[in-house]
Amino acid sequence: MTSSSSPFSLSRRGLLAAAGAAGAAGLLGAGPAAAASADSPGTGTGTGGGRGSAALVFRGARVFTGLPGRAPVTAVAVGRDGKILATGSDAALRRYVGRDTEVVDARGNTVMSGVHDGHVHPLGAGDRSLRPSLEGAETTQAELREILTGFLADTGGAGAEPDGWLVVEDWNPVGLLPTGTVPHHTMLDALPTRRPIALVGGDGHNLWANRRALEIAGITAATPDPVGGKIVKDAAGQPTGVLKDDAQDLLKRHVPEPSRAELVAACAKVLELAAASGVTTMMDALVGRHELELYRDLSAAGKLPQRIVPAIRLDVEQTRDPAAALAYARGLRREFDGVRGLRFGMVKVFLDGVIEYPAQTAALLKPYLDGNGRPTANRGELYTSAADYGRLSAAFNKAGWQMHAHGLGDRAVRTALDGYAYARRVTGQRDPRNAIAHLQIVDPADLRRFAQLGVAACMQLQWAARDTWTMEALLPYIGPERHRWMYPARSLEKAGARLTGGSDWPVDALQVWNQLRTAIDRQGAFGADELYRELEGLSRDSVLRMHTAGTAWQLRQEALTGTVEAGKAADLVLLDRDVTRCPVADISGTGVRMTLVGGRVVHDADSAAGRAAAGRVAAGRVARGAAGPRPASYSAVHGGRHRACGCARQH
Repeated sequence: MTSSSSPFSLSRRGLLAAAGAAGAAGLLGAGPAAAASADSPGTGTGTGGGRGSAALVFRGARVFTGLPGRAPVTAVAVGRDGKILATGSDAALRRYVGRDTEVVDARGNTVMSGVHDGHVHPLGAGDRSLRPSLEGAETTQAELREILTGFLADTGGAGAEPDGWLVVEDWNPVGLLPTGTVPHHTMLDALPTRRPIALVGGDGHNLWANRRALEIAGITAATPDPVGGKIVKDAAGQPTGVLKDDAQDLLKRHVPEPSRAELVAACAKVLELAAASGVTTMMDALVGRHELELYRDLSAAGKLPQRIVPAIRLDVEQTRDPAAALAYARGLRREFDGVRGLRFGMVKVFLDGVIEYPAQTAALLKPYLDGNGRPTANRGELYTSAADYGRLSAAFNKAGWQMHAHGLGDRAVRTALDGYAYARRVTGQRDPRNAIAHLQIVDPADLRRFAQLGVAACMQLQWAARDTWTMEALLPYIGPERHRWMYPARSLEKAGARLTGGSDWPVDALQVWNQLRTAIDRQGAFGADELYRELEGLSRDSVLRMHTAGTAWQLRQEALTGTVEAGKAADLVLLDRDVTRCPVADISGTGVRMTLVGGRVVHDADSAAGRAAAGRVAAGRVARGAAGPRPASYSAVHGGRHRACGCARQH
């Protein structure tokens, strides 16, 4: 028997060898069929699916198994095949400790399934990390000029004149002070430079450019709005410099791309950050050929620590031709199906935009208000009709694929549900595992339809707090009656819906444990106050299951991961506290001491690399707090950089 010098540290002597080919190659990329056969769970606690000593045993833990009604578990044995060998008491699992077994004393802290992020853009996070960031700050025009002047100096200064682009991430589209100040290219034109400038909204749906950038892109008063986008113009009909949704592509296609080596290195770093945050599976919610090429490079370099389910993005035109869309998705799957760590079977469709002022492109059943309680003529934008989405869903479901819809406004949510209902009638399938993401507002009449249709409610509940985005930028424009149905998590749960969780990183910072805490208290570490906690706050157990077993179900890998039981893959995290019992507010500061995927250690906080990654996680918490309120419920960019992790490409 061996023991660690630290209560959490782990020498790799036995563990990495134990994972072997089964843990690295067999489990990491396993799909549903493999999970149902080779990885079917064992029965009963304290028993296991293998013989002999374990590679690793956690003891002295408070194990959150995700299995309601089971006896308390304090120990977990990880087999040499990368699976959970047994769970039970410390005494019961002593028989699995051999001469080369690594034993880790959890000291009463939590061991649980790794976090499953059901809607995230990790490669986009890597891409964004290559450029300066405004961190969602609220600033006066003078303050913004000072910051951007510094960025100009930091990105080449005089040597970058006049053609070196300055692209800045995480601009706050409602952050110009005093409140109500409207962005215009003249504000950026006043900077001491001739360089083209683009401020990319942290919401992913707005971009603000100076006149030089507009000229390079050829955007004039005569330029028509593209499908799914809008060129904002002033009273004289001239472009203001603000581009919404797919109109961003008109400019982004002119921005020089980072090199492949730069992107791979940056993406590898952010995947380490995700592992250090306890994330073991991710559903990348916006993928095309470029992202798949990056994943292939990362996997080949051994820098893909998580299981990845790529959701292939379909644009508006593709949603109108189901046969062609299916052929496109199948073609990408054939080309990249051999990449270890990827499992295909998901497509992504945007049904609407975002709800907050000034975008107001989320599709609503009733019109937006003018800010003074009077209805406008604007009900937002619905990019795909229920009929088209239904035909598309039927074609993909019949072929065994799942649908993942961006549905933020209540009209978009209903459109998705109507489409899924049509697909169900046409195909006769009862378990397609289709999903709707974001669900910022759901009409009460639609709550029960999620359970009736077996639709996953994929929610990003780190935004369910009172802040600028949920109050000043929203309440006056939708009124209190609709506002009450913001992120209706408990109402959906009571109606029988399957709740699943996602971060939408990098639309918001990756703050996994604050995300879970906010789902409980509806305030989190950064909210000014609670957002309907008594009505919509979830229990601690519900939140933990939502982000583990719930999302595993959404991704069709519940036979492989999501709960801690014998026979499942050892996708586990050891935390630095007991999140099942600590004060709710303390969950935000949770540190991850160790992360395993398929029995392989992908993060060890006591290693040099682990300390560096953990430091970046902690620094992110500090930066997030200093930046103030961040975007609420914005999803990925409608194309452009986020779609292609650094370059505007067409599928």
